[in-house]
Amino acid sequence: MYKIGAMGDRDSIYGFASIGVDIFPTDDDLTATVKTLRRLADGGYAVIFITEAVYSQIDAEIERYKDKPLPAIIPIPGVYGNTGIGMKQVSSFVERAVGSDIVK
Repeated sequence: MYKIGAMGDRDSIYGFASIGVDIFPTDDDLTATVKTLRRLADGGYAVIFITEAVYSQIDAEIERYKDKPLPAIIPIPGVYGNTGIGMKQVSSFVERAVGSDIVK
């Protein structure tokens, strides 16, 4: 059975635990953050929510998973603000699926 996880600063992802999502708080250590993402991707997680701040820090690593069916790596806004990365990704996914950008 597939699992769902969330990565990011503790304040932004703590609420996911209340609905049964496994949470993985990250800090400023990018090497540890990349290792956590790899562990989740290889460990049966089908959906991984990542705060936009963390997403922008490890976007090169996330590129490895873009063309794979699993895991779906979804950027989410954190409690410290929205950078717009999540909306850009949704727009990109819709454009790939539909053939044109209907989100804008």
